[in-house]
Formats: sequence, C-alpha cells, structure tokens
Amino acid sequence: MHRVLVVDDEPQILRALVISLKARRYEVDTAPDGATALRLAHERHPDAVILDLGLPDMDGTEVIARLRGWMRMPIIVLSARHTSDEKVQALDAGADDYVTKPFGMDELLARLRAAVRRAEPAAAEEDTVIHTADFTVDLAARKIHREGRDIRLTPTEWHLLEVLIRHSGRLVSQRQLLQEVWGPAYGTETNYLRVYMAQLRRKLEADPAHPRHFVTEPGMGYRFER
Repeated sequence: MHRVLVVDDEPQILRALVISLKARRYEVDTAPDGATALRLAHERHPDAVILDLGLPDMDGTEVIARLRGWMRMPIIVLSARHTSDEKVQALDAGADDYVTKPFGMDELLARLRAAVRRAEPAAAEEDTVIHTADFTVDLAARKIHREGRDIRLTPTEWHLLEVLIRHSGRLVSQRQLLQEVWGPAYGTETNYLRVYMAQLRRKLEADPAHPRHFVTEPGMGYRFER
C-alpha cells in the first residue's frame, strides 16, 4: 500500500481526493498549507505528493524546492495556473508532472500510478536496456536497434535521448533539457530542441509526424514514453 501526501487549501478538493485515493487503497495524509506539508513529508515519508501551487503561507514551487533538498519521491502538481512559464517553474523546481485544474480524477490517478511505478526500484538490466514497441536502446553499449538494424545517433542526439530516458514518463522542461545537453548558457535556445527532437523522431519513430515516444508538451517541454 502506497502513502500519498495531498497538499491543497481547498477543502472540497482535499475531500474528493481523499475519498478517491482511499477507495483505491492508498494511505492518505493531507495538508492545507506548505509548512504542514513539509512537516508531514518529514514525519510520514510519503511515496508521492500531490501539490497545489497556490498555498496560503508559501508558493508551491518553494515547497517543491525544499522537498527536493532531501526527498526523491514523485511530486505531481495540481494547480489552476495555466501559463507555460508557471508550469516550467514548477518542473524546474523538481516537480515530476503537472495537472491543470479543473481536472479529471481518472487522469490524475493514472498519472499518480505511473509516477509511483517509475519511482520503484528497477532490475539492473532495465536500468540500461530500454525496450519500446518500435526500438531498443542499450545505454551501456550506446546502441539502438530498430527493425533489424542498428541506428546511428550523433553525440548530441545520444545525450538528449539519455536525458529523456533518465526521466522516462516525466515531463522535462525545455530549459532543463537545454542546460543538461548544451550547457547553462543555452537555456533559451529552444530552436536547438526543435531541430534535434525532429531528428530523433525521424530516426526512431514509426510515424515521426505523430510521435508515440517523443511527446511534445507545447510551451513546456518533452516527455519520453515507452
């Protein structure tokens, strides 16, 4: 049974989430503000956190940053903030996913299940060999196999692919990708990402125009899906 910490100052949302999570056999702790959330996270060690950004005592991004200083559990942001900049700030602070209010409960719970699965320890082979429906990536050998042949990637394509795979299933912001692959000075060069993501899709996707594995979240970043 997994424990979830739900942080929101709206009683109706807290109540709905508690009912839905407990019905699916999650243990649930709730917090109406950031200070309580930080205390409960320290005391209870949740397996995942669902967090609203608009808290009465501190901004949710501060809560994320402080949690990330000592905990690695998945953090799913649940917020009414719709702008790309605000979403990117939350992701850069350390959030794993972002769901916009109003939200569908089924979608939120599906994202929670996926986040918890990704956080669980994987077998050693799974850490280095990634299998998808269209190709296989061997990170240790730096090889990609697709449709009976090896696919060659440039060093930059490899680096981009490795970052996305390391955050498999999670939304990675444009800024984070640029800084990890090209360096701190390239945080705004989004045209680099468009070019190299197009190249990865052309080499690895069955239908590059409708990507299945390298998914764009408009204005925010990219997600690698198996």
